Amino acid sequence: MQAFNPFLPANEYIPDAEPYVFGDRVYIYGSHDRFNGALFCLNDYVCWSAPVSDLSDWTCSGVIYRKNQDPMNRLGLRILFAPDVARGADGRYYLFYAFDFLGVIGVAVCDKPDGQYQFYGHVHYPDGTAWGRKKGDEFPFDPGVLVDDDGRVYLYSGFETAVPAIASRFHGHKNSGGVVLELEQDMLTVKNGPKLLFPLKTNHAPEAFRGHEFFEASSIRKIDGKYVFVYSSTNNHELCYAVGDRPDGEFSFGGTLVDLGDLYLDGNTDETRARNYLGNTHGGMVRLNGDWYIFYHRQTNRHSYSRQACAEKLERTADGGFRQAEVTSCGLNNGPLAGKGEYPARIACNLWSRQGTVRYDRKFDKSIHPYFTQNRPDGDERAVQYIANMRDGAVAGFKYFDIVNAKHIRIVANGRAQGLLRVSVSPGFEESAAAVPVRTDSVLTNTMAELRIPDGIHPLYFRFEGDGAMDFYSFELN
Repeated sequence: MQAFNPFLPANEYIPDAEPYVFGDRVYIYGSHDRFNGALFCLNDYVCWSAPVSDLSDWTCSGVIYRKNQDPMNRLGLRILFAPDVARGADGRYYLFYAFDFLGVIGVAVCDKPDGQYQFYGHVHYPDGTAWGRKKGDEFPFDPGVLVDDDGRVYLYSGFETAVPAIASRFHGHKNSGGVVLELEQDMLTVKNGPKLLFPLKTNHAPEAFRGHEFFEASSIRKIDGKYVFVYSSTNNHELCYAVGDRPDGEFSFGGTLVDLGDLYLDGNTDETRARNYLGNTHGGMVRLNGDWYIFYHRQTNRHSYSRQACAEKLERTADGGFRQAEVTSCGLNNGPLAGKGEYPARIACNLWSRQGTVRYDRKFDKSIHPYFTQNRPDGDERAVQYIANMRDGAVAGFKYFDIVNAKHIRIVANGRAQGLLRVSVSPGFEESAAAVPVRTDSVLTNTMAELRIPDGIHPLYFRFEGDGAMDFYSFELN
């Protein structure tokens, strides 16, 4: 079997995924978006896992923690934001989470990595006061947890955006940047801190972080004896990293790990020329079969409330750092996809309109942009995901395929459109590899054309040229 991006089923929306290997499986712990939801993270936490030996075989263990299990949220009115998990010295698994903007960090515990977690408590000071409930406390948000080799426990947190007015008024929170606290072995009690590690852009961030200052999404790993801190920058659509010699010491800027639109890869910083639509992203790193991967999430449905988990392999630099990964369709596949067979259009890693791309967290004209969506409600396993609203000049790109003697291409499309779907191995379409006729009238159509691509590893780009709006479902190489 092959692995695609997004690597979970088409109807699943898991952002903020933190990956960990426990035993012979890799588990991801993330928030849980609702398809076409009106807010972030409306569903309860679930856990997905796969054998390390087969990263295409993901299975869901179901709901592992419900929002109303926390006594501060018995009515279930607050939503569960990005979590993290750590295995304690006692061998149990501890789930750290924050309720939207409540301003506390909750902890649940379980004997299994994907079992039913039970409420355990809130991170608190020795006197029992919850962290975030003393005047002047840093705002608790996006917990990241590290249990070091010596058993010491560190909690990372932080948020760039101004603290919501209600939380600030009642609890006197402040936001200085990314902070670290050391916890006692009980995984709850503050032993030291908080200590500021990553000042905000507005709080004298070090010069080395300029243009990539801390925003949110704290995640921490220990790699080759160094502490590697992953975070979302003020650009919002990239994950960066910093490296330190101590878990609570000074960190130096490492670089960008992944950007949703492949900005910064080739010196391009123009968000309108990004290779995909932009929004927030959040994730972490894990080593699988000897290679390091960065997990992140993409945006769908023309907003930031239906996000999906993706992953890319990372290359190391000579000094032990990491190069920025390119966003692809084959992240966990350990190589290009087979150059023959049928592929869903939903695995496109590049998508833009004739007018370029936009950020989903800002106002834009929705009528002119293509987007990923699905044809059934949230949670329906029969849902089919596709690219909607491909108008004249819209491009969908897929990377990469190992083409061997492929002679034809077949596309499945819908919508109301008439024209051509041109295929090329170049995003600029300097050469055409195929021109597939498109004529749809709200009925799924299959159309085949001759394909002219030399053998080798290639991306594939599809550009609609014509009238109306095409919905792109799949393509087949043969």
